[in-house]
Amino acid sequence: METNRDDFIIAVRSAFLKKNYKQRFSLIGLIFFSLLLLVLGKLNFTPVDYLRISLKEISYKSAFIVSVPENYIKNVARKIGSHFNLYENYLNIKSEIEKIKSEKILNEFIVAENIRLKKAIDDHYIKSEGVIGKVLIDKQSPFLKSIIINQGSKNKIKLGMAVVNNNYLVGKVVEVNYLTSRVLLLSDLNSKIPVILEPGSIRAILSGTGKNNGRVQYLKDKTKVSKNSVVYTSGSGGIFKAGIPIGKIKDPNLNNEIEVEFLAEFSQLDIVSIISFTKEAQTKAESEARTKIEREAQIKTETKAQIKAETKAQIKAEREVQIKAEREVQIKAEREAQIKISENVKNEALFKKLSKKYTIKCKKTFFNNLYVVGTPKFKACIMNKGIKKKKN
Repeated sequence: METNRDDFIIAVRSAFLKKNYKQRFSLIGLIFFSLLLLVLGKLNFTPVDYLRISLKEISYKSAFIVSVPENYIKNVARKIGSHFNLYENYLNIKSEIEKIKSEKILNEFIVAENIRLKKAIDDHYIKSEGVIGKVLIDKQSPFLKSIIINQGSKNKIKLGMAVVNNNYLVGKVVEVNYLTSRVLLLSDLNSKIPVILEPGSIRAILSGTGKNNGRVQYLKDKTKVSKNSVVYTSGSGGIFKAGIPIGKIKDPNLNNEIEVEFLAEFSQLDIVSIISFTKEAQTKAESEARTKIEREAQIKTETKAQIKAETKAQIKAEREVQIKAEREVQIKAEREAQIKISENVKNEALFKKLSKKYTIKCKKTFFNNLYVVGTPKFKACIMNKGIKKKKN
């Protein structure tokens, strides 16, 4: 029994050894065959090129055929997984929509109640129709932050109007031109607005830092401020309507100033809305009275402008008449001077002509008491052609 078992083991070992030899021989043969193909390929041997191309085509097609079932199974598994994920997402979105609907109904009730309470205390504001503006220039400096928009007084833009982006406050209008306006951003060093922090109804002042964040100042109790606090406009001072979202508290540090991270991205502003908030008119009479006052002010302004224009026209006409009169006087004086000069020239020529003949009759000598040469009387004597004797 033991001898037979040893013979069987020896036979199995010899079979494995023979198989190992065959595998080694096959591997060595493939290596030499590959090297031979590479060498012949370098020599541009045409049959080898065709053989290499044929082998590549066979390997590529074989790989494609082999991968078809695998890819099909993968696509089927992916579609099944996507189907289940889509259905799960559908259920999640459906539940979120139902939750949002319930919150919207509750929010509408709270807003209506808030409006009633504000009307009762005469603090209800209404929002005007927003004007859409495009940012033309983004004036950025280490401390000053402002933008130029393409809306101006032509589009009824006024100083102090709020500028929002995605319902978030970004600044207010501080300069109005005919076609453009300048908006001071909340991050500017000169920006200071009253705000309220919720929850807790903590009132404070939001100041710009010249960077992309703000700073809450003048807090009475910093301990109530949490990381989840949201900053809104408080409505104090009548600058902005209360409740416009501004930003969130980053990380409250009770020892230092509390920084605010703005909800709007000021560096990416492209399109903004310019809106104004005014108190709701109490009565129709007040609205008419306000319209009448505005109309009278407009008429008064137009009248002043007209009077100013007429005054300018009158002054211009009077000045033209004065200039014309001065010009006529100047022309007359020039003409008289020219005539005088012409007469003087004629008299000088006549004097020279007569002096040759009548100098003896007018010149003063030792024997007569006449006129000295060159004196006016001498010239008059020459022009009179000598002194005439008096008749006895």
